Parts: sequence; C-alpha cells; structure tokens
Amino acid sequence: MYTDSEPGALGVGGRRCEMPLTNEEILRYSRHLIIPEVGVRGQEKLKEGKVLLIGAGGLGSPLALYLAAAGVGTLGLVDFDVVDLSNLQRQILHGFWDVGRTKLESARDTITALNPDVTVQTYETRLTSANALTIMADYDVIVDGTDNFPTRYLTNDACVLLGKPNVYGSIFRFEGQCTVFDARRGPCYRCVFPHPPPPGSVPSCAEGGVLGVLPGIIGTLQAMETIKLLLGLGETLVGRLVFYDALSTEFQRLELRKDPACPICGEHPTITGLIDYEEFCGLHTPPPGFDGIEHCQIRPRELKNRLDHGDRLVLIDVREPHEYSICRLEGARLMPFSTFAEHVHQLNSADEIVLLCKNGLRSLQTLQLLWEAGFRKVFNLAGGLDAWAKQVDPTMPRY
Repeated sequence: MYTDSEPGALGVGGRRCEMPLTNEEILRYSRHLIIPEVGVRGQEKLKEGKVLLIGAGGLGSPLALYLAAAGVGTLGLVDFDVVDLSNLQRQILHGFWDVGRTKLESARDTITALNPDVTVQTYETRLTSANALTIMADYDVIVDGTDNFPTRYLTNDACVLLGKPNVYGSIFRFEGQCTVFDARRGPCYRCVFPHPPPPGSVPSCAEGGVLGVLPGIIGTLQAMETIKLLLGLGETLVGRLVFYDALSTEFQRLELRKDPACPICGEHPTITGLIDYEEFCGLHTPPPGFDGIEHCQIRPRELKNRLDHGDRLVLIDVREPHEYSICRLEGARLMPFSTFAEHVHQLNSADEIVLLCKNGLRSLQTLQLLWEAGFRKVFNLAGGLDAWAKQVDPTMPRY
C-alpha cells in the first residue's frame, strides 16, 4: 500500500490536488472520507481525475456508473453505436426508452442523473489511428471496454506511446478477464498477445453470447483498478491477469511478464507510431483466389427475389443448433460452422449455395473454406438473418 511519502500517493501523473471539496460533496462522498486510506485528499484526487472509457456498452456501463458515483471528475466516452433492444440484457447505462438513441446521448443522461457534478466528454466516433492520440492525450487512465481486436491493439499502442495505463477487460459467455497494461511498469497487451487470432476464429458477444451479469462483474473490477490508479492506492493488476469463471465462481490469477522483444514496448521497438489495425488483424485480407468478395455477396432482397422466382438455391445455415431454434429461413439446412469442415463432402460444387448466419461473419468464413475447397457457385447472405429480418421479414425474431 502506498504512503504519503511514496510517488503513488500523488495519484496518476504525480499531481498535487488543487480542487477542494464543497460541503455538498463532503456529504455525498462521506463514506469515502471516513476511510483513512482515502479521506479528503483521496476524494480530491478522484475529483481531479480524468478517465477515458472506450465503449459505452456492456463493460462501459458499470464502469461509467461506478466511476461517476465515486466522484471521478471527468469521464470521456468513445462510442458510435445506437441503443438496440438486445443491449438491455447487460448494458445498464441504457433503458427501454433509449432504444434508437445514440449510446452517448443515453449515457450522458444516465451519468448526469446519477451525479451532475461529473463532467462528461463524448466522442461519437470510431477510435482510429488518426484520432486516438488526440482523444487520449488529456486523460489520466484509459479503460478498454471494446469487443474487437483492432481496437484493442490500437488502444494498447496509443497508451504505450502516450505513457498511460490501460485498464483492460474482456468477456465471453460465462468467462471474463481483467488486468492493467502499463508499459512503464510492466507488460503491454502485445507482450501477452503478440499476434491477433485469425479473423472470425473468436466470436464476438453478438455471435457467441454473454451472460448479462458478467460484464457487471468484470466492469466493476476495471472500475476498482481505475480508482486505485487515481488514488495511488494498493496493488494494481499491472503484471497480473485475473480470470473469472462464473459457472464455478472461481478466480484465477496469472503472472504476466514484459517481453523484451515486444515490437512497441520492448528493448528495440519497431512500432513507433499507430498503424492500420484492421489490416494488422487480417480484416482487409481477401480469401485466397478472390479479386474481391463483393461478387460473392447476395443481398437479402435479391435472395428473396430469387427464391420467389423459383431459382434452385441450396440454403446452408452455419449457426449453432440453439440459434437455429430461435429463427430460421424456410428450407435452410443446418450445418454448424463449428463442425462444417467435417461435412463439406456432403455438398455438391455444381449447386448454387447460399450461406447464412446471424450477421454474415461466420458464413463469410465458411465461404472462404468452400472457395479453398474448389466451390465457385457459392454466396454469402450479406448482413445475415439479422439483415433479412430488417429488410425482408419483420416478423422474424431478432436476437
């Protein structure tokens, strides 16, 4: 634990506090003030603190609520999405009446209702190599609440270049993990995950699902780490990764080491600026043999017209059985992506095949597999069954 004589006692950035509490704030934060390790001085550090949240979704929701309630003076939010009904199972920043609004509008209203003294800065944009350094520059702590690999690598690299701590969390189904990456004192994200997984090999929450309460647990851990960083209090998770298994109610801790050969924070860095992270993660790489994949996409209305016309199309649904039971396209044959390679021999390359999944990602990966196997008359339903429900059949359940 830090003492007043140690650098950590000054909080992130080593600043002395210059924002005294008002009488109203003393009452609001009284339960903090009577903790000797926090006290008035600690609460003033929180009031001076500036935290940037990347994402106002599942992890960003408990983060924003608890940091605002704790009295963190400035919260920055980066998001470009709108509130969807399917978000409400876990994204507690937003309510039913917020569906269709931008997440930043909804988040600002919720945070202000909870604590009007918090300054909320919003950035309605996708975080990119062009804007990341500018957006992050004035914040003490960056918190990664994203669900895609390009943004995770971008956030990491920007934090390393700016010398800022990166409070990281991720969730999937019943499991989550949390750590603090700080290249000044320990490993960065690239030290632990030097290479991104192949595109489509790790499903997102939208594809694989997540138990609604799980982001509350992991996001709250991230909020705790953020507050410890601002206060300069206790031992943070720098150099340690915590895994949580909700089904067994077990926490496990893994010690992390800095990689001397890390390309951005190692002894001889080769990355000295932000790069194209979608290209780095392989998202711009077309399947072998393609000049482009646009000609292999079929739009929902085009598919509807062809089916109505009586064209002989083989519809293959590559979702999992529990998804197939939620909704399906009449006549579609279920061949789950997880075992698809074992059953390719059952298909005829002379047929016109249309691949379906929830939003067109797994089916696109399946298309690549079939293309490599010699299939040429194969198409991917662009946007998947979710796009079909929006554009063709509004009676189809969306999930």
